[in-house]
Amino acid sequence: MLVSISELKANAGKYVALANQEEVYITKNGKKVAKIISAKADKEKAGQALIGILPTEIDLNQTRAERLSGK
Repeated sequence: MLVSISELKANAGKYVALANQEEVYITKNGKKVAKIISAKADKEKAGQALIGILPTEIDLNQTRAERLSGK
């Protein structure tokens, strides 16, 4: 969905809620200048990016101990 900056200012809550369902592009003088997306979708993309990177033989207790000890 495209929305002008002035429309966004007038109805910010509406477009923030709408961003949970679809990407909202903000326009200025008819050109796209920004995009509002759901934070949930962003977290899902970040999680998907980690698949296959982490080794499967991780020991969570050992990892926690290393993190807490500052290693």
